[in-house]
Amino acid sequence: MPAAAVEGRPKNTLPRITNLSCVNGREMRLRPAAPDDAAAIAAHNIAMAMETEGLALDPVTVRAGVEAVLAGPRRGFYLLAEAGGEVVGQAMVTYEWSDWRNGDFWWVQSVYVAPAFRRQGVFTRIFAAVEAAARERPGVVGLRLYVEKENTAAQETYRRLGMVRSGYAMFELAFARPVLSSR
Repeated sequence: MPAAAVEGRPKNTLPRITNLSCVNGREMRLRPAAPDDAAAIAAHNIAMAMETEGLALDPVTVRAGVEAVLAGPRRGFYLLAEAGGEVVGQAMVTYEWSDWRNGDFWWVQSVYVAPAFRRQGVFTRIFAAVEAAARERPGVVGLRLYVEKENTAAQETYRRLGMVRSGYAMFELAFARPVLSSR
């Protein structure tokens, strides 16, 4: 595969992130996720699906999916916000190759901030770190995300961060698959 096809994808982690700040009176730091974070990330994904879509996810499937990303950087990576040793926010980045632009779009997914930490800039800091990392990589041509149509609070947050509604509608054809181990 030509080098240009992969240079937008991180090897294993984001560059060192040094932006410390405080939320709820506790020091917050951003860091790439590690395998030990799988349970917290999966729990946040399950909570987010219930909160935003009323959807009860299968914990075994979600945990396997999280572990697959953590074990295979080619799939993507998670960036976590941690305060007082607790994961209080997260985002996952995956990759979409654009032959039109000869580069990768980074998709921001699995966005979650714990309720007690919302409206304090946690996601803004996560997004800024992802954007900075993406801009540092010559093979990355932009950021994308999708959001539930009724989630107007999230849409307003994304607008404030400089994102604009794209001209595309999203369609899917989902397949029922057995739960696969990430190992």
